[in-house]
Amino acid sequence: MATAALITIGDEILSGITVDTNSSFIASELKKIGIPVKQIFTVSDDTGSIKSAMKSAFDIADIVFTTGGIGPTKDDKTKTAYAEFFQDKLTLDEETFHHLKQLLIKRKREHLLEINKGQAEVLSKAKIIQNDNGTAPCMMIEENGKTAICLPGVPFEVKPLVAEKIIPLLTEKYQLSPIVTRIISVVNFPESLLSETISDWELALPEQISLSYLPIGTRIKLRLTAVGNDKEALENELNDQISKLKPYIEGHVIAWDGNEIQVILKEILSGRNLTISTAESCTGGEIAKLITGVSGCSTTFLGGIIPYDFHKKIEILGVSPQTIEEKTVVSAEVAQEMSLGCQKLFKTDISVSTTGVAGPNTDEFNNQVGEVFYSIRVKDFEQTNRLFLPHLDRKDFMFFVAQRVLQDLVEILVKENG
Repeated sequence: MATAALITIGDEILSGITVDTNSSFIASELKKIGIPVKQIFTVSDDTGSIKSAMKSAFDIADIVFTTGGIGPTKDDKTKTAYAEFFQDKLTLDEETFHHLKQLLIKRKREHLLEINKGQAEVLSKAKIIQNDNGTAPCMMIEENGKTAICLPGVPFEVKPLVAEKIIPLLTEKYQLSPIVTRIISVVNFPESLLSETISDWELALPEQISLSYLPIGTRIKLRLTAVGNDKEALENELNDQISKLKPYIEGHVIAWDGNEIQVILKEILSGRNLTISTAESCTGGEIAKLITGVSGCSTTFLGGIIPYDFHKKIEILGVSPQTIEEKTVVSAEVAQEMSLGCQKLFKTDISVSTTGVAGPNTDEFNNQVGEVFYSIRVKDFEQTNRLFLPHLDRKDFMFFVAQRVLQDLVEILVKENG
C-alpha cells in the first residue's frame, strides 16, 4: 500500500497567523483512494528546514506533498530547497511561462509579467502540472521509486490541483485497493460507556475493517473503514457489521450514514419537504452558515436573521419588551418568543433561535458569559434548552452552540419519524 506524508511550509503557519487547511483537505482526498497519511510536518520558510523535513518524510512515505513557499517573493524558498534536495537546477519552462502570461493578461495584470517571470522557473526533471487558478505551477518529481509533489500554498489553488489533477494521476500510477467508509452518528452516549458497550462487537470485527471514535461536541461519530480488493464485497461486509451493531446502540443513533450534522439535517428536511429559518443572536449567523454550506439547501432554508440588538428582537420578531425587562434578554422566554417570531416571519415549518453571551465580556444586562438559551420549533412543537460554556472562547462558543442546535433538531426529527 502506498503511503504519503505532508509538509506545510510557511512562517505564517508556525506563528499562528494562518491556519493550515491544506493538510486536512489533501489527507481526506488521499484517504478516498486508499492512501493513508503517515505524518504531517510544518516547517519555516528556510531551505535547510525544508530539506530536512523532506528527508524525514521520504524515510516514512512513498509520496511527499509540500504546500507553500513557491511564490514570487524572496522569502519563498521551496523551489530552491527542491533543487538542492534533488541535485537539480531551476530552468525557465516555456509552456509554464506562456500559461503565466495568458493568466496575467486575463486578469489585466500583464504589467506584472516580468517580476513574476520566476514563477515559470521549475526543476529540469519535474513533470509540470499547470495551475489554472494561480501563477505558481505544481511540480511532480519521481526518483528512486518515490514521488514528490510541490504545490502552492493558497487553498483555492490547492483544492482543484489535488482533486482534479493529482488524485487521478496517483490513482493511475498506484495499484490502489478500494476503500469504503461509513459514519454512524451516536448521541447521548458518553464515549467511554459507548466503547465498553460495543466492545465485544468491536473485537469481533474482521481485520479489513477498522473503527474510529470521532467526538464532536456531544455527538460521537463511529467511522467504519473497510479496505480490500472488491468494493461491492466491502460494502456488503460493512452492512452486515452495522446490522450486528444495531442492537447495542439503537435508540442513540441519529444517522446510520453521514458525517456533517448539516448534511444529515438537509437530507431529512428534503425527504420530508420541510422548511427552516433561523433567528440568531449570540451565534451571529453560524447556524445559517452551516445550513447554507450544503448544496441544494435553497429548497429547505428560507432565510435567517441576526437580531443582535434587543430592540431588533422586539421590532422584527415581536419579542415582548416586558419579557426582556422581567427575564432579561438571555432567557428561555426570550428564546421561545424569538423562534415563534421567526417561524411567523419566514412562514417555515421549523425555526431555531439563540440568545446568550459569547464573551469575553458580559452584556448590558450583566448576564453570565457562556450562558445561552436556544429554542427549536417544529410546527406546533417547541423545545428550549440551556447551555453554560464559560470555558470556550468566542469562536468556539458560536461553533459549538450552532452544532448542538442542529444536532438537537435532528434528534427531534428522528424521534418524530420513529
